[in-house]
Amino acid sequence: MSQTALELIELGAVFFGLGLLGRLAGRIGLSPIPLYLLGGLFFGTGGVVPLHGIEGFTALAGEVGVVLLLLLLGLEYSATELISGMRRSWTAGILDIVLNAAPGAAVALLLGWGPIGALVMGGVTYISSSGIVAKVLGDLGRLGNRETPVVLSILVFEDLVMALYLPILTAVLVGVTLLGGLTAVAVSVAVLAVVLVVALRYGRFVSAVVDSPDREVFLLKVLGLALLVAGFASAMQVSAAVGAFLLGIAISGSTAENATKLLEPLRDLFAAVFFVVFGLNTDPASIPPVLGWAVVLALVTTLTKLATGWWAARQVGIGPLGRARAGAALVARGEFSIVIAGLAVGFTAVDARLAALATTYVLLMAVIGPVAARLVEPAARWVRARRPSTAPAPSAGN
Repeated sequence: MSQTALELIELGAVFFGLGLLGRLAGRIGLSPIPLYLLGGLFFGTGGVVPLHGIEGFTALAGEVGVVLLLLLLGLEYSATELISGMRRSWTAGILDIVLNAAPGAAVALLLGWGPIGALVMGGVTYISSSGIVAKVLGDLGRLGNRETPVVLSILVFEDLVMALYLPILTAVLVGVTLLGGLTAVAVSVAVLAVVLVVALRYGRFVSAVVDSPDREVFLLKVLGLALLVAGFASAMQVSAAVGAFLLGIAISGSTAENATKLLEPLRDLFAAVFFVVFGLNTDPASIPPVLGWAVVLALVTTLTKLATGWWAARQVGIGPLGRARAGAALVARGEFSIVIAGLAVGFTAVDARLAALATTYVLLMAVIGPVAARLVEPAARWVRARRPSTAPAPSAGN
């Protein structure tokens, strides 16, 4: 059998397998991310059926997946929404950073991974999965709830933090000097500011450049521009993901809506490959040694996200049940955590066990998050039903 035929068979098996896993995830009501990671572990280094010969394609496809994930995330927001969300949620956003980055950083330091490992793991445990959160809120019919704007504001704040964090992480990983690191941060802040100004005042012109009544032309222009921007951003050490995110913000109105509809199937395809690639590069034998730490992190950061959402919802006068729902909605971690870990894997300054810990942690949190969101309301009602009958009636804010 020729090498090309073998590679096509392997690639077809991977895509077909992803389809089956995605269908299974839909049947059981969970995000497909944990199953995609498990699929990568099954076929990767040290897995049951290791694949060989498609590494070049899958590596590049995984990079495209990250670009599309962040591009479509940017398309969800306008510059106005980002700024207003920042104003509404900055105090809760700061609390979110402190409570949820600290556990990951602390575990990295306890394991002897040093400041760089702490910086990476802090990011892994900090950021919620926007994709999983949005899907869960939609599935549970909570998009119109009073606490949902609070949840979305925190997610917006996290995404803006990532726009600053990723360039810093990239600069640290490549070992630039202090001056180089400060330059990377300054460039990132400047680019973010410029993009927000452009999006606020001239977003219609950016949209006009990529818009087209022809679907094929529209797709080629949007995808091509996204890859160009991501490539130039990467060359400037600003992070390809951030470049794609900022481009998404700059595209607005009906153009953004049409681009989202057109690019969603591509995003789902390439993002699935990205998660599989991360699993392919993680040896299953490396997971048992870090499983205990992953469980500890999962338990601690579930509580810290619950506390974050509870506090943020309380600040705007939402009742106890709504506060609990807000906290539970934020629990899930997913795509961004793997993006952060994926950036770090392969650098000599990062311990090889970090990928295994991040994979195991995301596997747990991508399952715990949707389950917590579904169970928090019945659990709260069960507790309320067992209160003394003289207890005051719940407020309208619940």
